[in-house]
Amino acid sequence: MEKQIIYRQYPVTYRIEGKGKPVVFIHGFGEAGTIWDEQINFLATHCQLIVPDIPGSGKSPYHPTLESIDDYAEVINTILTEEKIDRCIMLGHSMGGYITLAFAEYYPHKLSGFGLIHSTAFADSEEKKNNRLRGIAMMEEYGAYAFLRNTIPNLFSLAFKEAKPNKIESLIEQSRLFTKEACQQYYKAMMNRPDRTALLKNNPLPVLFVCGKEDVAAPLNDLLQQIHLPECSYIHIMDRVGHMGMWEATEKVNYFLLEFISYN
Repeated sequence: MEKQIIYRQYPVTYRIEGKGKPVVFIHGFGEAGTIWDEQINFLATHCQLIVPDIPGSGKSPYHPTLESIDDYAEVINTILTEEKIDRCIMLGHSMGGYITLAFAEYYPHKLSGFGLIHSTAFADSEEKKNNRLRGIAMMEEYGAYAFLRNTIPNLFSLAFKEAKPNKIESLIEQSRLFTKEACQQYYKAMMNRPDRTALLKNNPLPVLFVCGKEDVAAPLNDLLQQIHLPECSYIHIMDRVGHMGMWEATEKVNYFLLEFISYN
């Protein structure tokens, strides 16, 4: 079922599928809620899935007043309030993981667990911030589609690029819907987000980590410094997988998620 809320005078679209324990899926940069379709199809018989298109993505229009990752977390909280969901599991991919961490900082009482799917609690390094500034300039000059067409293939493992070029091309074509303003807004929000490793340290909530050995966006070396910090971690490290395990290793990721949801 597709639904909408109004957040600061702008509509935000989200889907609800299935019944049972509430689970929120938050997509990453250059994606929409449809990135989770394989997981939704698999999990809808086990739980209730809440899948937003964050403002500026999918069916949710660009929202000019949002400035920070915390703002996007507040959007998610507004959806949960509208749906009268007091407690849920939250799973975020990449930028969606940053939003999940922000939500966990401000609303820990609303979570029974959360997951970082190819995501990190580290802030951007100075090098990464400079890369984002260059990306913002490239979007300004060439547009969002040209930028995403150049960057999306780098998110996948070599094996997947060779085996499924058409699937990668389909994601690239979906990126035609993004405006440069939305993508620039995301980059600024990510660039300015704080380090949240302290949130992980001794966190009483169970935390799921899904990592790819070929992930260049959320490098395994970074995640190995974080996975031991929570009191209870579920850790999955996949060979021959980059930043997009939901597509690259769909069956494995589906069962990782089902296990985490079932036990928490």
